[in-house]
Amino acid sequence: MRHLKSGRQLSRNSSHRWALMRNLITALLREEKIQTTDPKAKELRRWVERVITLGKRGDLHARRQALSIVQDKAVVRKLFDTFGARFKDRPGGYTRIIKLGIRRGDAAQMALIELVGGEAAAAAGGEKKGRRARRRERQQQQQQQQQEATA
Repeated sequence: MRHLKSGRQLSRNSSHRWALMRNLITALLREEKIQTTDPKAKELRRWVERVITLGKRGDLHARRQALSIVQDKAVVRKLFDTFGARFKDRPGGYTRIIKLGIRRGDAAQMALIELVGGEAAAAAGGEKKGRRARRRERQQQQQQQQQEATA
C-alpha cells in the first residue's frame, strides 16, 4: 500500500527523479517558461512553488537551501533578486500550466509551464520586434525625414 506517499514516480527511481526535478527547476527559473509532459509539469509546480517561497524569504538560510536544489548560482541570484521582489505580495500560485496537446512521437500529453507575471515584465522590457516591424519603422522614419527636408 502506498499510504501517505506523495508525489509522482514518473517511472524513475528516486535519485533519477530528484535529478530530473532539479534540472527542471533550474531550467524553469532560468527561462521562465518550459515545455514538458503534463505529469512532469504538475510535479514540477510543487517544487518550484517551494523554491520561490524560499526566494521571497530572502535570508541566508533560505539562500543556502535554494542552492542545495537549484544547480546554478546565477539562477539563485535571479531567484532572490527578481522573483523575490516580483512575488513579494503574492501568497502562492506562482506558476501556470497550459496544456498543448499530444506529442507526435509517443502521444504523450504535453504542457507549457510558465511563471506568472512574466508577461508584464516582458512587455515593460520591450518585446523583440520582427523583421517586418523593423522595416516598417525604418520606412516611416525615412518618409518623415523626406517630408522635413522638403518642407
